[in-house]
Amino acid sequence: MIQLGVNIDHVATVRQARGTRFPEVVAAAHAAVLGGADLITMHLREDRRHIQDRDLALVSEGIHVPINMEMAATDEMVAIACDLKPAHVCIVPEKREELTTEGGLDVRAHRDAVVAAIDKLRAAHVPVSLFVDPSEDSLLAANEVGADAVELHTGRYAAAKSPTQQMHEFQALRRAAISAHELGLRVHAGHGLDTFNVSRVAALPEIEELNIGFAIVGRALFIGLTAAVREMRDLILRARDIAVRPEDL
Repeated sequence: MIQLGVNIDHVATVRQARGTRFPEVVAAAHAAVLGGADLITMHLREDRRHIQDRDLALVSEGIHVPINMEMAATDEMVAIACDLKPAHVCIVPEKREELTTEGGLDVRAHRDAVVAAIDKLRAAHVPVSLFVDPSEDSLLAANEVGADAVELHTGRYAAAKSPTQQMHEFQALRRAAISAHELGLRVHAGHGLDTFNVSRVAALPEIEELNIGFAIVGRALFIGLTAAVREMRDLILRARDIAVRPEDL
């Protein structure tokens, strides 16, 4: 079984560009659920560039699917997550000067902060995923600090400039998914995935969840958010169905 998490950050980006109250993020969440979203993903950044605290509260109260809260491992964010109690949290690296998350979390370099965050979130009964690069060392580090899951950073695969490079990055993702599963970690993936590149990743049997935002919101400009979510979900489910056909085993 594979689930689609729809990241609605960029609906808030449009709103924040004009400082208005619309488009409403909670309305976007409802539209995504109508399209088949299994969960809603929101990244509450320290600089509040898109998602606001109010958005998290309204979406948590207003929809029936789980919330995946992306956040940095800071005291402020941990306190918010412990109070909100989303279905799960994904700890991500964060730099104010970046346009979007540029890579996976260096778990070893930030071990103390990550361990402290995991301990507090676990005490609040909130499962924790770590957004990491698809490397063996990153997976071992995530396992050592007690993460429940990893979200594999698919950005290099999505940004590959040639079929050869894309296949090289895909093989790294495939090996990482297998290794993470063998370590007992739940396996998620995301970043830069779109309708042209998602199928290969979705077919990996170890991956339980894909989190996709920008491509869906961009597509929604032309066909609507509910239709864009449904289109992505259909591609993902079709890829998984094809991957497990008996004749392909």
